[in-house]
Amino acid sequence: MSKQYPGVILRVQPGSLAEELELAPGDKILAVNGQGLRDIIDLSFAMADEAIDLLVEHAGGEQEMISFDKDADEELGVEFESAVFDGIRSCANHCCFCFVDMIAPNMRNSLSIRDDDYRLSFLYGNFITMTNLSDADFRRIEQYHLSPLYVSVQCMNPKLRAEILRCKGAAQIASQLDRLEATGTEYHTQVVLCAGLNDGEELERTIREIVARRPHALSLAVVPVGITKYRMDPFPLKQFGREEAATVIEQAEKWQKKLQEEDGRTFLYLGDEFYFLAGREVPPSRFYDGFPQLDNGIGLTRNFLNEWEGTKPQQSAYETPVHLAVVTGTAIAPVMQRLADTVKQRNLAVHIIAVPNEHFGTTVNVSGLLTAHDIIASLKKMGEHFDGVLIPESALRSGEDIFLDDVTLDDLRAHFPKARIEPVQNGHDYRMALTGWRTYHKDRARETAYMWQSNAGYTKNVSY
Repeated sequence: MSKQYPGVILRVQPGSLAEELELAPGDKILAVNGQGLRDIIDLSFAMADEAIDLLVEHAGGEQEMISFDKDADEELGVEFESAVFDGIRSCANHCCFCFVDMIAPNMRNSLSIRDDDYRLSFLYGNFITMTNLSDADFRRIEQYHLSPLYVSVQCMNPKLRAEILRCKGAAQIASQLDRLEATGTEYHTQVVLCAGLNDGEELERTIREIVARRPHALSLAVVPVGITKYRMDPFPLKQFGREEAATVIEQAEKWQKKLQEEDGRTFLYLGDEFYFLAGREVPPSRFYDGFPQLDNGIGLTRNFLNEWEGTKPQQSAYETPVHLAVVTGTAIAPVMQRLADTVKQRNLAVHIIAVPNEHFGTTVNVSGLLTAHDIIASLKKMGEHFDGVLIPESALRSGEDIFLDDVTLDDLRAHFPKARIEPVQNGHDYRMALTGWRTYHKDRARETAYMWQSNAGYTKNVSY
């Protein structure tokens, strides 16, 4: 038998095969048909057999072999504490813009995990640098057809990339992409853009070389670097201002027009913050090619607007006055205000609360990185009684009612006992909450938790 890495069960889905087998949270899956498991990828392939011998270790430590037959496509029906049983592959770099290095001190340990694991890239869309991939990893990517992957390119200048990532192996980006392509793997790419470092001519080179890698390269997203007040790294970083953001937009638009003319796809996308900084509207939906990098924050605002427009509002007026506070990051606040202004419902008053991020620093302006402490402070400054408070669901850890600063949603509610506090995830939720507050409720009980512990669980979907 190959080496065993136990997969710890977090939840058993009702009506599932696992429930029928009487598996329970805390049980550990050790092997399937004599095969040890490194991750849920191994488990998925092993469970494709119809005759299964499942080696389980129960919470008390006793081991049991459970033998059963199943349909070839029948899933076990469990969620695990981590998708990788042998430990998350950590980052080998010391990137000058690493967000983990800019997290406030004395926060939970899980926020300091530098995950750079190709398996999480395949499973969850996490971006990887590939600097820690071995020959065996490339072979496994090919064997299991782990495609598409998500690659943090940063730049295609090998010398500059090694400097930015502060890793000698980072210079091998071109040959590593060649190797992925040789296995038939497709990939999405990302550039974290730093003013005066990998923008301008360097960005031009990166776009040109990634575009040339189509069709294996599926998309290229360019997002602005974020800097918190806790950054201590001496490497000089500069954030984008209004003029610099406009320059990036104009540079991208030339390529977008060319690419659309070539094959009808934009391929190259900018993070929403560039448009906010430049004071411009986000592009229309057709620019996003079906939103392939939505989890990376690309097109979130346009998608939010689309969901709002596609939602039929409640038509009945409120019989008595309703005062709602809408909590949001400062970047998206004008959009939230503009949408609220279109709601002409009698007895409804909407107050947009643009919360300054005192925790990370006010240059961090997205909703998903707001803490409960900052939200509480902003609401109390208003000094008004609200019937309801809408908070961005992205500020809560996926699958859990808990904020970045370890304050629970119930704790937040305890500070405002006279107001009903409800999360809002998207444009549909927002419109339904404003126009039908009396019946609106966001049920998060059935949400799936992230199967791994990482700050990425907080930094995804952060525009609202």
